[in-house]
Amino acid sequence: FLGKPIIAYTIEAAIESKLFNSVMVSTDSEEIAEISKKYGAEVPFLRSKKNSDDYSTTDDVLLEVLEEYKKRGEEFDIMACLYPTAPFLSAEKIKSAWKILTEKNAGKVMSVVKFSFPPQRALLLRDELVYQYPEFEKTRSQDLEPIYHDAGCLYIWNTDFFYNTEKNLKVLPLILSDYEVQDID
Repeated sequence: FLGKPIIAYTIEAAIESKLFNSVMVSTDSEEIAEISKKYGAEVPFLRSKKNSDDYSTTDDVLLEVLEEYKKRGEEFDIMACLYPTAPFLSAEKIKSAWKILTEKNAGKVMSVVKFSFPPQRALLLRDELVYQYPEFEKTRSQDLEPIYHDAGCLYIWNTDFFYNTEKNLKVLPLILSDYEVQDID
């Protein structure tokens, strides 16, 4: 992407933020591991086959990473997951999420973006078009409450919250613009 492997953008933003003791990449690919190291990330181990298929969740991968580090004698109070498919994620946005997490005592901060048009006005195709939420059929779109969705690029956790041992913390948003949220898979 623009002359660099797409993963390089995320690694560079993480390093530029100067927030992390370690920027590591979880992958099962030797090629991606080498590219990641070239751009300054660590790849202390390869991801297991169990967590490298199309059915593995991000939480499965993160749990594997935390457990592998634990075996090596390292534990973390805060962890982040930055997706390599979000090249417009900046060090400033990472710092903003970190600030929300630490200053507002959140359990998790996740990047979100507002739906471009209110989903309350969604249409379904049956035999004909019908409103999914008929109660909003005549409501002006600007009068509907904004609804957000996962932007799929940044998550930062209090690790105890991730493990479900600290349940009294909130999940807070880092709101991104449409222009910043381009997921390239």
